[in-house]
Amino acid sequence: MANKREPLLTPVPILSLRPTQMTVGMKEVKEKRKRWREHKSRKRAELLGRHMIPVVVGPDNNNYVIDHHHLARALHEEGEKDVLVSVVADLTMVDKKAFWVVLDNHRWVYPYDAKGERRDYGDLPKDVTGLKDDPFRSLAGELRRAGGFAKDTTPFSEFLWADFLRRRMSRKTVDNDFEKALEQALSLGKSRDAIYLPGWCGPADED
Repeated sequence: MANKREPLLTPVPILSLRPTQMTVGMKEVKEKRKRWREHKSRKRAELLGRHMIPVVVGPDNNNYVIDHHHLARALHEEGEKDVLVSVVADLTMVDKKAFWVVLDNHRWVYPYDAKGERRDYGDLPKDVTGLKDDPFRSLAGELRRAGGFAKDTTPFSEFLWADFLRRRMSRKTVDNDFEKALEQALSLGKSRDAIYLPGWCGPADED
C-alpha cells in the first residue's frame, strides 16, 4: 500500500466521490450550507483550496471519501460541482473483494445505518446524494460543540457518541425538541456510562 497524502490539484467532481459511511447529520449539513452562503466568492475559493477531501483510491480507481462527508454533501447542495482531494492511500493494487476488508481494518469505513445497525458494504451509497439523515449524528456533533466531549482523532468518534445517545434517548425528542435533546445529551455525556467513549470529559471523581 502506498501512502501518498498528496493533494490532487485537478478538481474532482463531487458526485464521483464514493462515500464510506451511510449517514450524515442533516442538521449539520444545513449549518455548513448556511456558513458557506455567508462567504463571498473569493473566500469560497480559498476555503475549497484549504479544505481538501481525504480519499483512498480503490481498485476501481474511484476516490473513496474517508472524512468530510458532511462538507461534500453541503457543497453539492449549494451547487458546487468540484472539490480538491487529498489521497491518503493508493489501494489500486488491492483485490476488489479484499478492498472493503482493508478499509475496515484501517477504520476507514463505517457501514452502519440510521438505526445503528451494521449493513453490507454493498449497501453503502454510490455518491453523496445517497447519504441518509441520522438525527443522532447531528446531536452528537452539537454535543461536542457544546463541550460535552472533546474533539478526538478516533475515526468516526461522533458516530460512536451518536450510537451511545441513540440507545438512551427518544428519537421523537431529537426530532421535535432539539434543545431539550441536547440538555439530555449533555447530562448523559458526563455520566460514567460514557467513560469508554473517545473524548469523554465527565467528572472523574463521580462515585
